[in-house]
Amino acid sequence: MIEGIAPGSFRDPSGFVFQRDGTLYRQINVGAHDAYDSLMSSGLYDELVGAGLLVPHVEVGAAEAYAASAYQVIRPEPIRFISYPYEWCFSQLQDAALATLDIVRRALRRGMILKDASAYNLQWQGGRVVFIDTLSFAPYREGEPWAAYRQFCQHFLAPLALGGYTDIRLAQLLRVHLDGVPLDLASRLLPWHSRLRFSLLAHIHLHARSQRYFADRTVAPTPRPIGRQALLALIDSLESAVRRLSWRPQGTVWAEYEKETHYSERARDAKADLVGAMLERTRAERVWDLGANTGVFSRLASRRGALTVAFDADPAAVERNYRRCRDERDTHLMPLLLDLTNPSPGLGWAHAERAAWLDRGPAQTVMALALIHHLAIANNVPLATLAAFFRRLCTHLIIEFVPKEDEKVQQLLASREDIFPDYHADAFEDAFQRCFIIEEKAPIPETQRSLYLLRAREPA
Repeated sequence: MIEGIAPGSFRDPSGFVFQRDGTLYRQINVGAHDAYDSLMSSGLYDELVGAGLLVPHVEVGAAEAYAASAYQVIRPEPIRFISYPYEWCFSQLQDAALATLDIVRRALRRGMILKDASAYNLQWQGGRVVFIDTLSFAPYREGEPWAAYRQFCQHFLAPLALGGYTDIRLAQLLRVHLDGVPLDLASRLLPWHSRLRFSLLAHIHLHARSQRYFADRTVAPTPRPIGRQALLALIDSLESAVRRLSWRPQGTVWAEYEKETHYSERARDAKADLVGAMLERTRAERVWDLGANTGVFSRLASRRGALTVAFDADPAAVERNYRRCRDERDTHLMPLLLDLTNPSPGLGWAHAERAAWLDRGPAQTVMALALIHHLAIANNVPLATLAAFFRRLCTHLIIEFVPKEDEKVQQLLASREDIFPDYHADAFEDAFQRCFIIEEKAPIPETQRSLYLLRAREPA
């Protein structure tokens, strides 16, 4: 993150996030002092922080303000890696939705409410979802409807329903629609039988019809008063709708990859030993595993205490990885969806509200295991281009070279012409040595593959 006001923190008049001398702060403007004081005095802040639902902060005083409009400045606990909803698997988005509703329910008990329900207000820290926008809380006023209801349905319920009922790939609509999937679009894409579930009928289909009805009206509808108990009933209904949605991680290209791998047990164990020893040599605190599948090798890094982000393009693999992380309460491993051939770009206003994937690096160590042949052969990316790309990402690179004779490469070439005469170990080493120094090369027993530990060269 660059010094100054965060590019994605300009829309809320209550305050903004900024960075000074490498430290992250949040300025609370004078106009938000009542809401902030209510949050702190009501006991809600202590309750949410104690439950691990809200990022903790330290008050540093208005003297640290970035602008003259400050009432208070706080220093929140830094999030170790920023991710976005379009990079989450089904269960991650579902858990974030349930955390949001839990926060709303707790807030109401303390006389507060969430004034928005953006999925971007949540991040993953220490293996669990945490709310990061301290300025999203406001005093609750009896009779007022929940202003964030539509936003919750668009950011959470609609993409979850599309993933569970239609196609998991439709969750990527969140990458196109940054304020959530429009309800009229979700209603058209969902199958007719989704209307037989009352919660989806009410919160998506009838909700969308209501929006269409009032879209061309010059006078907005007058909100009906809604009491606290009715509001709690709405939250209960939304929670039930979210919990009843499900998706089985199957049917995608790499869903059964681990079961189908041609590694012998000896080769698999030897590879794990080699990767573990290379990780020990790098002593990295931040590791990215590209093409991580279900995270078998990612865990070699996370179990060493490194913050490990496991990226894969397959929704089923990421879903299984996340469920295992959740079951095992792994606090160091973070599975995310990422297609390396089309990674998350800078999005939003001026392409800067949501940071591009590359701008969230570099990592100290990157692992690229059983990956390079997919990039070089399946996607026609030259070896020299790959080397320069990896040089941007890391200081150390643990990479597996899979030769053309390998069974998996032969499968890739089975349905296309072999136009890769330069895809061989010597060419690989020549290309990567322009950007890296080879610190170690080790053959994987009972295979034709080799593992390399590379260290980035200093810029010329």
